[in-house]
Amino acid sequence: MSLQPKASLTPEDYLAIERQAEYKSEYFHGEMFAMAGASERHVLIVANVVAELGSWLKGRPEKVYASHLRMLISPTGLYTYPDIVVVCGQAQFADEQKDTLLNPTLIVEVLSEATKDYDRGEKFEQYRSLASFDEYVLIAQDRHHVEHFVRQSDNRWLLAETNRREDALQLSSISCTLALAEIYDKVEIMP
Repeated sequence: MSLQPKASLTPEDYLAIERQAEYKSEYFHGEMFAMAGASERHVLIVANVVAELGSWLKGRPEKVYASHLRMLISPTGLYTYPDIVVVCGQAQFADEQKDTLLNPTLIVEVLSEATKDYDRGEKFEQYRSLASFDEYVLIAQDRHHVEHFVRQSDNRWLLAETNRREDALQLSSISCTLALAEIYDKVEIMP
């Protein structure tokens, strides 16, 4: 029996399909990967963080984008949908459609059992290839736990983490404070 080679999509093929699709898919190295739906906790956390950041950044030039804006990691070719992105300065897009962002400053991902290793590992590695990217926040949805990575001047990344609801993150790239109590507002954490 002969194996049929897997058809490989170009980025242009992917974008043509994705722009017409009813559901979101990521793209990497010629393959599309359908994204799963989100849990109530995931959606609440994203909404809480977007509301808090939006409030902090009101009247300022930075922009907050929620999970429906696609992002291209130009150096690696990954097309992905981060949960939350903040851009400092002028947002740059891949083309005139203005639906594929190129220059995130801060990225926030809400972790799930299925994606946590990818978000901490390969995806973070690819994000780090972007010159504009300076801060990464990973939020657990099954417990109070936040990991906060900040790029240092020598290009190393410094990790701080907390599981205390009374703590707050100092988001240096956008001069904001994000309290865990606000991140987890109305989110039911099972004991």
